[in-house]
Amino acid sequence: MPRQERPGSDGEHLVQQRLGTTERADRFYGDQVLDHLNDRMREFVARQEMFFLATADRHGDCDSTFRAGPPGFVRVLDDRTLAYPEYRGNGVMASIGNISENPRLGILMIDFTRDRIGLHINGRARVVMDEEMRAHHADLPVDPIPGRRAQLWVTVEVEEAYIHCAKHIPHLQKVPAQQRGARAWGTDDSKRKGGDFFGAAAEASERPPFRRAARTNEHLRGGLHEDTGEAAYQGAAAVYGGDPAHAGLPHAARAEPGYGAGTEAAGRRDFVEELNAEFLDRVERVLARAQPRRPAEDEAGFRGWFDRRDG
Repeated sequence: MPRQERPGSDGEHLVQQRLGTTERADRFYGDQVLDHLNDRMREFVARQEMFFLATADRHGDCDSTFRAGPPGFVRVLDDRTLAYPEYRGNGVMASIGNISENPRLGILMIDFTRDRIGLHINGRARVVMDEEMRAHHADLPVDPIPGRRAQLWVTVEVEEAYIHCAKHIPHLQKVPAQQRGARAWGTDDSKRKGGDFFGAAAEASERPPFRRAARTNEHLRGGLHEDTGEAAYQGAAAVYGGDPAHAGLPHAARAEPGYGAGTEAAGRRDFVEELNAEFLDRVERVLARAQPRRPAEDEAGFRGWFDRRDG
């Protein structure tokens, strides 16, 4: 498989190389990783009642959460686009806030009860008001339960879709309807939302104020991070030939086309490469202590297609 066509990140490719799994990874990429949803994937998505969602803000700080609804609450709009509703929650808006800064997200759907299989969907998201969504998709139903009516929608442009194999997925059974209470969609009732299950509210008056983790000189692999100190920009400009005037620009201004040419861009690239070299050096030291597994130690690779049935 040509290098430029390989799915995944530079980091995973590096780890594959050091641990001797590149060939197995290429088989998986070639067999299973799509840039769209095929027919079986679309059918799978359309009947799911829940998924796990991963987002990150512009700093790379991550958040994972859970979404649920009736079968079909995730709408497949076409083979490269899906949409899911945002119901009324606790008002924090962590996922939507992250998407407003960084549109990349990851979705994991797992069928624990029927097929015992999972589907990863990675892509770019956009937040859409319910009115706008319905103007473009008149067939969207209006949910009869008030707490399950969308306030917002998130549309996802699919970039990667691939199987999550069955071997570690537990086989669960639904509790019969007569034995479980109705879900309290959209409620503000504290007890019905779980109360103070972990005791955090009870100890709130006794604990010190929340402190955010320091972000000194953070950077994301492949690009100079907006938290890198301005002194570092200034120093890089002098060493690598960039214009110190750009050091004071906000991150968005640095990304504008006018900042992409000449010695300024070259200096910035050189500085990024130096920071990434430090990161890669740390990775290399960690991987040097890891020993690749011998082929005899590997289980048979899972290469089933998406409709695999494991009893």
